[in-house]
Amino acid sequence: MIKKFPIALTIAGSDSGGGAGIQADLKTFAAFGVHGTSAIACLTAQNPKRVLGIEPCPPKMLRAQLEAIFQELPPAAIKTGMLFSSKNIQAVAEFLKKQQRARVPLVVDPVLVSTSGAKLLQPAALKVLMDQLLPRATLVTPNLFEAEILATQKISSVEEMNAAARKIYSRWGCAVLLKGGHLHGKEATDIFFDGRTSVLLRAPFVKGIRTHGTGCVYSAAICASLAQGKSLRQAVQVGKRFITRAILRSYRIGSHFALGI
Repeated sequence: MIKKFPIALTIAGSDSGGGAGIQADLKTFAAFGVHGTSAIACLTAQNPKRVLGIEPCPPKMLRAQLEAIFQELPPAAIKTGMLFSSKNIQAVAEFLKKQQRARVPLVVDPVLVSTSGAKLLQPAALKVLMDQLLPRATLVTPNLFEAEILATQKISSVEEMNAAARKIYSRWGCAVLLKGGHLHGKEATDIFFDGRTSVLLRAPFVKGIRTHGTGCVYSAAICASLAQGKSLRQAVQVGKRFITRAILRSYRIGSHFALGI
């Protein structure tokens, strides 16, 4: 008997080093037994140490990728990662607006800066992301730095994380998974808020391992779980367990680490 796999879609940037972006998303989808489709929003020349160059995909080609996928492989869940330009964010938002009847869950990972410090979103694109994409999101998954920008406040404690998550929800009406790994305490603490309940997600902080792509893999795991029919809260909890295990299983590539997906 031939198995039928659920389909998930990632709209993000390509990472030539294989640790983040489209490559990490597709590896994660495969680990969940979900068929991964992709629309590449930009090419990057990067390795685990730094980003050497970024080339955005023309909006016309980005739309064509989305059209091709939705015609024959309609996804059960979608995630966005690095979109880079305002034109590409607008192209994605407008396309998804046309697909509104399908009510496909959308996970938005608001990628602003790489682990190495490279800017992964053009300054003018931030407003377009906030005005056109976040209102369509089912879930937004900012890290501390991104949450500070979205909530317009400093975050240095779990209490401030909780307040920021509520502020982001009130502004855009989407559930929030605020990732607190950069607080560097004894535990990696995240907060999930869906407008009704606030859930604290904790895992031991893994020291001595520095990876990139954790945000991509975390949001991809949530997307894959949604494609499998799990509730949003269940998907977030599965995603937390998955990324914690991936960090623990990290392996060496050259002089760097890669997540053990």
